[in-house]
Amino acid sequence: MQKLSAQELLFQYEAGKRDFSNTDLSQAYLFEANLSQANFSNSNLSNIHLPYADLSQNSFQNSTLNKAELSNSQLYQANFSDANLNHANLSRANLRFAYLANANLSGADLQSADLTHADLSGANLSYANLANAKLERANLNGTQLAGANLFRTQNADLSQAIVDATTTLPDGHRPADVDEN
Repeated sequence: MQKLSAQELLFQYEAGKRDFSNTDLSQAYLFEANLSQANFSNSNLSNIHLPYADLSQNSFQNSTLNKAELSNSQLYQANFSDANLNHANLSRANLRFAYLANANLSGADLQSADLTHADLSGANLSYANLANAKLERANLNGTQLAGANLFRTQNADLSQAIVDATTTLPDGHRPADVDEN
């Protein structure tokens, strides 16, 4: 895996390179960076600082983004399938039509994020904070929501999601009748 500094990444991106798969960008500082339509698959982006960035239509498939700072970022149609976003900050991020199938978002902050039409099927959102998130037409089939905070989420269809007694529902209550499997 090639290690790149923030400056090297920006220089290569400006020169037209878009494939940054298998790259180590851990702890890079990229405030307000425009890196749309790039490929970061199988990369290490742990502790990366990318708030207010444009990362639309990027691929982060099978990448590690533990504790990544992605608040207020544009992640429209981004692919995070099988990615590890454990304790990542995605608050107020635009994740419309994002593909997050089987992603690990445990402990992630998704407060006020827009997940309209996002595919979260099979994703792990245990203990994630989704307060005030928009979940209209989001695919939550098999999504793990144990301990998740869904208070005031909008238009969430939880019928196929996995909730338990520790999940805070959109109305602020906990599930009253949960199967013990």
